[in-house]
Amino acid sequence: MSEDLKRLNKFLSEAGYCSRREADRLIDAGRVTINDIVPEMGTKVATGDTVKVDGEIIGERKKEFVYLAFNKPVGIVCTTDTRVEKDNIIDFIGYHKRIFPIGRLDKPSEGLILLTDDGDIVNKILRASNNHEKEYIVSVDKPISQTFIERMAGGIYIEELGKRTKKCKVKRVDKFTFSIILTQGLNRQIRRMCDYLNYDVQTLKRIRIMNIKLDTPVGKYRELTKEEFKILSDLISDSKKVFEAKQNMQRKSRR
Repeated sequence: MSEDLKRLNKFLSEAGYCSRREADRLIDAGRVTINDIVPEMGTKVATGDTVKVDGEIIGERKKEFVYLAFNKPVGIVCTTDTRVEKDNIIDFIGYHKRIFPIGRLDKPSEGLILLTDDGDIVNKILRASNNHEKEYIVSVDKPISQTFIERMAGGIYIEELGKRTKKCKVKRVDKFTFSIILTQGLNRQIRRMCDYLNYDVQTLKRIRIMNIKLDTPVGKYRELTKEEFKILSDLISDSKKVFEAKQNMQRKSRR
């Protein structure tokens, strides 16, 4: 029956294997099978189907999920593809369950990143990423001027991405250090913004994601508290509605 069908990427997400975005990449690469047949993108899974990734059978939805706050060291890559990148976050943590990072923090950067085996929350956080704060402490190679602070805060056009950064909160900490709070997640955004103003980033540390603060030593992780998770869930509770509204607008524009 139709109500028993579920999109393959959603099945993998709800099983705690990976996010829907990562599932789409695995499906596109031909690494996923349904009943030993490589499916097309958008294929749905029925009750009783056998889903495998790289030959490993993927089970049904887990009852309890893991939510970790990790202080990523410099040099570690936020990828789950352990076959390609030896300095990956999964092998570094060595957690006893399969988990995956929510979003990214580039290799030269350090600080807070969240990991989980709950694919649904990954999608909600990523959908809400343009509405919620992420805070960083950044040091640069020369003294910080007031002009630098004002231009960073006002938004900078990043030519490589063809986008202007949103207005953000920037504050001078000392001669070479500033804090910045973003509600946007463009690729290497802070480094690109600084480069545009002829500053080179020396260190970059993320110290907060929404209500979750960095409070563990470098290379260590902890589980989110019940209170933290409750607040986080409340913050992202409307992300699905926002996402569906955008989809509806896109459908109407195509008509």
